[in-house]
Amino acid sequence: MKNIVVLGSTGSIGVSALDVIERLGPEFSVLAITANANADLFIKQMQKFKPRFAAVLNENSYQKIKPFVPPTTKLLPPDIDSLIFLSSVPSADLIVNGLVGSVGFMPLVSAIKSGKTIALANKEPIVMAGRSIMEECYRWKATLLPVDSEPSAIFQALQGTPAGRKEEDISRLLLTASGGPFLHYKGALSRVKPEAALAHPKWVMGKKITIDSATLMNKGFEAIEIMHLFNTPLSKIEIVVHPQSIIHSAVEFNDGSVLAQMSLPDMRVPIQYAITYPKRMPSPVRKLGIRDIAKLEFLTPDFKKFPCLELALWAAQKGGGFPAVLSAADEIAVDAYLKEEILFTDIPKLIYTALDGFPGRAGKVTLTEAVEIDAWAKEKTLELLKNKKYKKAVV
Repeated sequence: MKNIVVLGSTGSIGVSALDVIERLGPEFSVLAITANANADLFIKQMQKFKPRFAAVLNENSYQKIKPFVPPTTKLLPPDIDSLIFLSSVPSADLIVNGLVGSVGFMPLVSAIKSGKTIALANKEPIVMAGRSIMEECYRWKATLLPVDSEPSAIFQALQGTPAGRKEEDISRLLLTASGGPFLHYKGALSRVKPEAALAHPKWVMGKKITIDSATLMNKGFEAIEIMHLFNTPLSKIEIVVHPQSIIHSAVEFNDGSVLAQMSLPDMRVPIQYAITYPKRMPSPVRKLGIRDIAKLEFLTPDFKKFPCLELALWAAQKGGGFPAVLSAADEIAVDAYLKEEILFTDIPKLIYTALDGFPGRAGKVTLTEAVEIDAWAKEKTLELLKNKKYKKAVV
């Protein structure tokens, strides 16, 4: 039996992960679940899966769910330490990290230092300190399995290559992007409301990642993520807009061969592969038909229309603490946009101004430094937001 901890069980990744686990059968068991504030859904999940452990971060949600905790479930205190503990609990065989933002950083580090296998959807920690995190994985013999469809596609494509593959065998990693809801939008993006930005044409995701997809920041995050996961320089990563979301990414080798992973856009495919890895098992997802691939488009990203992508690639090139600032500033900016405190087009301005004010340095960022930079950048971005001091993004 594989005992699984699902961090962020009420989010889109967590809900899909629990659906996958339930369908896979008795060989896969939910050991623990965690959430932030969705008490009603969390209560249903506890009562359905009866995990050994449960935890919520929000104090009000904690009080609300207490009367409904199954007798076989231990409810942990509403504190980040509970997530850190569950990420390293000895009986866990797999940690599904479906958390959003930098809150997932310390739980990820805890899982790594415990030598766990981690199905990782929470890309912000890798953006914050990718090099140090990968070094810690090597040190503690932990395994990161990418869950996001595009990094998973690259991972799957590489599974089809010989074990002796060398870095120089790869000429390009083709990272695909759907283009989001505003790919062909002709109006003023400054006027778009959150409900329009949340209407993704292909994927059903959480609010934060959906806005990041609308700005294309998510693709920039993924470029940084795959740099570290696959030890590939940014110069070998090419981002391609693919509106149909059928080819989830591809690997081009130096002989001209290209291996691509294709499926209909359903997050249960990469989630299940991470959960069952290295095995493949039947899933409820509709199989790809020939008519689904009758017309596939590939476009060049419009950096002028989506400056967040350019900011992300610039931060990746600069290295050091800049990606951590990028991640933190984006977290604050997206939250402000969802609250309608800023315009959609203010998101890159706010992020750029925070990056521009960072007294950064080159070189590897340690885990401790990443946490400190994250805190500094959030405070700085909140100050910029309060004073409405941000300028046009130009890198």
